[in-house]
Amino acid sequence: MTGAGRAEYCVVACAEAWRGGGEILASPMGLIPSLGARLARHTFSPDLLLTDGEAMVVSPDGAVEGWLPYRRHLTLVTGGRRHVMMGASQIDRFGNQNISCIGDWARPRRQLLGVRGAPVNTLNNPTSYWVPRHSRRVFVEKVDMVCGVGYDRAAGARHHRIPRVVSDLGVFDFATPDRSMRLASLHPGVTVEQVREATGFALEVPEEVPYTREPSARELRLIREVLDPGNARAKEVVG
Repeated sequence: MTGAGRAEYCVVACAEAWRGGGEILASPMGLIPSLGARLARHTFSPDLLLTDGEAMVVSPDGAVEGWLPYRRHLTLVTGGRRHVMMGASQIDRFGNQNISCIGDWARPRRQLLGVRGAPVNTLNNPTSYWVPRHSRRVFVEKVDMVCGVGYDRAAGARHHRIPRVVSDLGVFDFATPDRSMRLASLHPGVTVEQVREATGFALEVPEEVPYTREPSARELRLIREVLDPGNARAKEVVG
């Protein structure tokens, strides 16, 4: 089984966010991150806890494995025992994220979701991000409002960490001296120039940028036959 598509590379890149996490709660938001978390649980991270979004711990296939009351859920959230992957309407070079509004917060041009749980998520447990359309409108020099807290604002936050940002173009991390965003890998068919052109700030780019890890034959089978046989992933990621 070969010929992985861009969406399948994105699923694997999201799954890698939970590699080595151990027995922690995975909280993916959105289709591609959800497929990634379930794929990780099926393969290299069997100790991950997955929920139905309400009060149950479930298997990758949805079977109930246990009960997760709200009090216990908050203990995991505030104690660094959860890794959430959120979306971002805007994200800047230090990982500050905006999902609240576009423009001046007092009179925004566009109202979005609102701050929601982003501050608690980012200050109290690892938070990664998924961006299905990489563009200068999303990857901005400075977010219009800080919802998720980036590295330049997180001094003293014990569990703050942004393991990775995954977009439809590549994977990004903050493994730089000043904790600014770095291009970690390119999805096949994407060039460094394309990423730079689609990013609204000066991105740190190593001399040699690897390609994102290719899905294994087993991972492709799981994605295509078990996790997403209807190929909903292709509607979120084109290419």
